[in-house]
Amino acid sequence: MINFYKYHGAGNDFIMINNMNGVVNFAPEYIKFLCDRHLGIGADGVILVESSDKADCFMNYYNSDGTTAEMCGNGVRCVAKFFLEQTSQFKEELFIDTRAGIKKITCHKDGTYSVDMGAPVFAHNDFPANPMELENILFEFVSMGNPHAVGLVDDLNKYNLSIIGPKIENDKNFPNKINMELVEKVNPARPHDSSGAGGDNYYKVKVWERGCGATLACGTGACAVYSILTKNSVRQDLTQSEVTLEFPGGKLFLSQNDKGHVILRGPATFVFKGEII
Repeated sequence: MINFYKYHGAGNDFIMINNMNGVVNFAPEYIKFLCDRHLGIGADGVILVESSDKADCFMNYYNSDGTTAEMCGNGVRCVAKFFLEQTSQFKEELFIDTRAGIKKITCHKDGTYSVDMGAPVFAHNDFPANPMELENILFEFVSMGNPHAVGLVDDLNKYNLSIIGPKIENDKNFPNKINMELVEKVNPARPHDSSGAGGDNYYKVKVWERGCGATLACGTGACAVYSILTKNSVRQDLTQSEVTLEFPGGKLFLSQNDKGHVILRGPATFVFKGEII
């Protein structure tokens, strides 16, 4: 029997397993089974939380198709919460090792977690150097430890993610496949209410994750969107205050520090635990 825990970050859900002793080693087919929402537990990915000699722990992350991923912004927040609960301790700061390097996590009293996701990379072998039009959408590219194609659109409802997503993910221009985000600017005239909706720094996002499909949120995708928005903006206030990105599963909050690193803030939620053979 394997003990597992289910967590989500803004609806992006994960099967978490304490593997600090290093005894668990899953084949890709078993990862697919665990993530299957009809035959298994159901999740966007599996995270084995393992020991690290460089940080508090290592996030060994698998997509739902059994492939590994370099980084997951929602997942790393869930790792922080899971690690603190498993070790029965509280820290204001955690350091989590990932395939994209060590990430610093700040734990806030309101139940959100901030992650220093590092600086965006706009030139990479995983994607073309210049913007490109695909499926009648102009995409720009950035890496946040994994590659992203970001397209700004007038109305998200006009696009069928299940049709466009696989085409972009598997396009020949992306040798290692790619994640895709479609972004809609919310009307700036809309008042900014107490929930954080509206205002000049508010956008709606839908995401197609490489190796997962359509998900309710994506942490690195949120960082990619923020990076493209701030790269192209002439508004200084966009880089000096938090930007709210509304995903189907909830809101994520983005800003940057004085080093130009993207700071991702959002919730991490425990759902349930169980056992599986």
